[in-house]
Amino acid sequence: MSKIKFNDLNLPSCKKFSGYKPCISYINCLENGCQLESEHTRTGKKILVISLDALGNVLLNTSILPSLKNKYPESTIYWITMKSAKAILLNNPIIDRIYTWNDEDRMILRNIDFDVVMNSDKSMYACSFANEINAKEKFGFLMNGDGKIIPANKEAMYNYKMGIDDQLKFRENVRSGSEIIHETFDLKYTRSEYVFNFTPEEFVFINDYKKQIKYDPKKTYIGFNTGCSNLFPNKKMTIEQHISLIKDLSEFDDFRIMLLGGNEDTERNLKIYESLPKTVQKNIIYTPTNTGIRNGACFMNVSDIVITGDSFGMHLAIALKKFVIAWFGLSCWSEIDLFERGEKLTPEGLECAPCWNKQCPYDLECIKMINLKKIKDLVKKYSLLKPLAGKNN
Repeated sequence: MSKIKFNDLNLPSCKKFSGYKPCISYINCLENGCQLESEHTRTGKKILVISLDALGNVLLNTSILPSLKNKYPESTIYWITMKSAKAILLNNPIIDRIYTWNDEDRMILRNIDFDVVMNSDKSMYACSFANEINAKEKFGFLMNGDGKIIPANKEAMYNYKMGIDDQLKFRENVRSGSEIIHETFDLKYTRSEYVFNFTPEEFVFINDYKKQIKYDPKKTYIGFNTGCSNLFPNKKMTIEQHISLIKDLSEFDDFRIMLLGGNEDTERNLKIYESLPKTVQKNIIYTPTNTGIRNGACFMNVSDIVITGDSFGMHLAIALKKFVIAWFGLSCWSEIDLFERGEKLTPEGLECAPCWNKQCPYDLECIKMINLKKIKDLVKKYSLLKPLAGKNN
């Protein structure tokens, strides 16, 4: 029995063709030629992006996508991420195929011949997986024979040093995370923003929710993203600080307060809400915290201003082009770009910050010194700029 040579099949160079079923019913691509092929559907360069960990980082890393398309106009972009982060990438017009970190999807990707692989994560499992991928060029981070993480290319050296040099990361660096990941992948940095898109159904959901809460476009909606990942709980403002600030802002008739958050914030938001006077509660919009990332983004999209710590919620607010008032303590504020929509509150004069320590020996001084009055003043200031905010509305 003679074997078929793959080249003899004359398979179409089209992103839509899978070899499993026709792209168009009753059209045989092998016999009749591709009916869809164009500069937009040709496979071109096959590029795999590995961005697995931390929801905020995955969202931030979408800022490379416009630059990827500028460098590789005719290309197919594959992206692998954790199951928890997959929803962030849905309905993204630049990503062609999304894969989840599981045995089946990793097996598929190992058997594709890529032109380029870009690994953003300095973790043992991401780097070892990047080693296994067949690709002509590799950018970002790999693992060497001693099981140590190494840069894959010279452009990744600055990012690599950021991980092993505290002086560089905490004291000297003034570059944003987006700029650094662009350099890591040898992409031209043009300060492109995050890429996050609602579906038509989600816009309907947002409009229906506005009707449910009796949305008044004359008022300013202030979202409180109250929590963060349980991995670094010391990023959070205290419950008492939230209560105090909400009470102060509720005195203004033109403001409506929204409590925002994810699953891990359910108990915290309930405690904040129940601790407020009844007269304040009636002006609070208590959004669900257990309906998933995409619905959470829909609720946040109603707000004009988002008050938040350094968390996924902060990155989501940036992606939704909201005015962001973000406080920082243990994390590196210089790596965050608000794109002139908001302000960062940093613990000025505190020598121990930033530190990224999970336990604080100084009784969370960086959180205690958050200037609540300044946040209140900034809300009043940015409420006057409401027409410029919320471009996803």
